[in-house]
Amino acid sequence: MNRNDLQTLAAKAREKQAGIRHKICVCCGASCISSGSEEVLKKLQQEVKDRGLEASVEVIPTGCMGPCNQGPLVKYLPENTIYQHVDCHNLDQVIQSQLVERQPLEQMLLFADSREKPFVNAAEDPFFQKQLKIALKDCGDINPEVIDDYLAVGGYQALDKALFLLSPEEVIAEVKQSRIRGRGGAGYPTGFKWETVYKYISDQKYVICNGDEGDPGAFMDRSVLEGNPHRILEGMAIAGYAIGASKGYAYIRGEYPLAIKRFELAIKQATKLGLLGKNILGSSFSFEVEVRIGAGAFVCGEETALIASIEGKRGTPKPRPPYPAESGLWGKPTLINNVETFAAIAPILVSGGEWYSETGTPKSAGTKVFALAGKINYSGLIEVPMGTTLREIVFEIGGGIQNNGTFKAAQTGGPSGGCIPAGHLDVKMDYESLQNLGSIMGSGGLIVMDESSDMVDVARFFMEFCMDESCGKCVPCRVGTRQLHDLLQKIGSGKGTQMDLDRLEELAEYVKETSLCGLGGSAPNPLLSTLRHFREEYENKIQAPSLNKHV
Repeated sequence: MNRNDLQTLAAKAREKQAGIRHKICVCCGASCISSGSEEVLKKLQQEVKDRGLEASVEVIPTGCMGPCNQGPLVKYLPENTIYQHVDCHNLDQVIQSQLVERQPLEQMLLFADSREKPFVNAAEDPFFQKQLKIALKDCGDINPEVIDDYLAVGGYQALDKALFLLSPEEVIAEVKQSRIRGRGGAGYPTGFKWETVYKYISDQKYVICNGDEGDPGAFMDRSVLEGNPHRILEGMAIAGYAIGASKGYAYIRGEYPLAIKRFELAIKQATKLGLLGKNILGSSFSFEVEVRIGAGAFVCGEETALIASIEGKRGTPKPRPPYPAESGLWGKPTLINNVETFAAIAPILVSGGEWYSETGTPKSAGTKVFALAGKINYSGLIEVPMGTTLREIVFEIGGGIQNNGTFKAAQTGGPSGGCIPAGHLDVKMDYESLQNLGSIMGSGGLIVMDESSDMVDVARFFMEFCMDESCGKCVPCRVGTRQLHDLLQKIGSGKGTQMDLDRLEELAEYVKETSLCGLGGSAPNPLLSTLRHFREEYENKIQAPSLNKHV
């Protein structure tokens, strides 16, 4: 397929979509599927067929729409009306009201049970009003298993532009101008990483998409892979062209079977149309993508451990330098970015790096996807401009604390992150502001806690996770996390002393400074941040030293 064929296919896909008066989108992301959305989808498709509405109404499965705890969700387009908690028992009411009577069924509208005024157009609801979707654009509106749906919304136009209108250097310049930073947690400037790999001369280079999302409470990458897999493929292909790579690997954790299934299907569809493979769109650029499935090791989210796993070795980190940009997969220059980073590449190429850089803060450009979880009314997936405050996320987008509770803290960055107390609710959610509070952005997990949360136990939980997931290669992580966990358990059970608390704090710094990789180096973060902001909870659990004992 050449450039003209792509434009013809895209035009036909748009024409087909324009001929459909109504589209019914049933959320078939993993969360809604677990609530029974596949049965809702089948019944809706049968109802439309039985009523003879197939010519004007299309029923499709989609990826995540956002408000996960309100599922199963059904969206009507172009009205953008979303119904919540739809099942096979109340679906008939929705069909009768929306399809037959052309009136919204107000008692089932999204957030109808908690908003004074439920919105017929979901975009007007506060949950969506504060959001700006770039990485998540089209998730929830298109069928992720049909490539024509992606072409109809401009899919692969960025790749076409890169291959025929821009040189590799110009592509990298656009990414640098966008000021996008890696969304996997470290926040390294993406454009500079691409430029570094590009400068190394080699007979073979590789692109790796890190989809080994393992943080407790995090499901951002999973939702993008499930909801818009072609967007990731397009970003990987553009990266391959920019750095001079002909081979890509998507490393996806095995606990995401739906993401794997849809991504592998997307690879087959794109290859069949000539959007992957040899001489893409008639150009001299060739690029292939394979999926590698992770086996549940959290440490494989670290790039050198991930590379070892793809090579068929045990997933353990390696000392750096050399960095993967110089010597990565099979000793060749390798570019590694995570799912969300690749999801932003096509929009940057289409609209320009300057356009992307205008969103966010001076040092943290663009948007960030967060997975809201915990004691919050509206949990789910959101995407907001960098610099949006934690207060806006929790109380405007998330609808506040469950059962009118009191906000106590928010955990960001998963096991590598820290806890933000109520006194810092107005902190801007960007890399620098979170780091100043002893936390990190991480991949985007955001767990909200109320006054019932025990912060010592929170620290113990995350330390137990890191202890279990340690690869055991270096002593500080293998032994240190175990000792930290035991001390936290001792203090949490009321058996600890001031000496234990002092030892805990001292040991945490040793583990942080001397561990080989990011897992051990960041494992003490939840402990240190809770000590910093909630020290009184530790002190209240400490036993007073006995006067009869020698100290």
